[in-house]
Amino acid sequence: MVGSTHEALHRIFQKDPALLTRALQQVLCLPFPEPREVVALNVDLTEVEPVERRVDTLLRAETDDGTYLLVIESQGEVDSRKRGSWPYYLSYLYEKYRCEPVLIVVTQSSATARWAAQPIRFGFPGWESLTVRPLVLGPDNVPVIADARAAEDDVPLAALSAMTHGRGPQAAAILESLATALKTIDADSAATLVQFVDSCLADPRAKQMWRDLMTDIQYFWRHPLAEQVREEGREEGREEGREQGRAEAKAETVLQILQWRGISVSSAVSERVKACRDLDQLETWAQRAMHVANAAELFAEE
Repeated sequence: MVGSTHEALHRIFQKDPALLTRALQQVLCLPFPEPREVVALNVDLTEVEPVERRVDTLLRAETDDGTYLLVIESQGEVDSRKRGSWPYYLSYLYEKYRCEPVLIVVTQSSATARWAAQPIRFGFPGWESLTVRPLVLGPDNVPVIADARAAEDDVPLAALSAMTHGRGPQAAAILESLATALKTIDADSAATLVQFVDSCLADPRAKQMWRDLMTDIQYFWRHPLAEQVREEGREEGREEGREQGRAEAKAETVLQILQWRGISVSSAVSERVKACRDLDQLETWAQRAMHVANAAELFAEE
């Protein structure tokens, strides 16, 4: 289960890396080459010295024109500290991988988008030693997809539209169109996109409308990936079954995160995760799954 707007806004590109290529080409109108392969990389940029730095999502795109590192940052508000951390990320990644890093900022806020799009310049004015120009995806350039047919043409982009425009006056039309379009793709992918959208809807009315729509088509409340957010208050005798369902759903989430990141999962790791019924332990593994280099590292500290 995706628990925050911050996580959803960058993890949607882990789920569907091709969406990021389409966003660069169609939304930002950049001649970004079509990748032959996209691989998720470890987001930990910590050096030997104990200074922890992590990007939100890091993808490596292999194209006919070269290899690119796609650094995706989910940004909720203006943060002056990024003036130092973003240039650091790019220079560190170039030094480590020796291929071109590209910084992409995703936000729901127009004001944050305008701030993030401003070049970061270091050095003498007019002769800067370093200039960083983030690419920004936000409500001012992500298209409003409020037509069901358009949503069906590109369901992940329609989900991104809902995630960035969920506070606006067209939220209802966007959500209804997306709900219709979700019926045209496989249930697992649909359930994942449902969670991303749910995490990003700050308007209580929009969130309730979305949950009502998803209840009608049985994604939000009945798919195992969303089991843990079922309504509480059912008869007391079914509590044990609900707890087991939540644990099974959380275990599936742990394994799904590893699969989305392209990390191989052995049968031993899969069986151990699925056998666990401790929700706190499963949550710890889910958090680790977003950063580990291999599946065995889930259990490294135990």
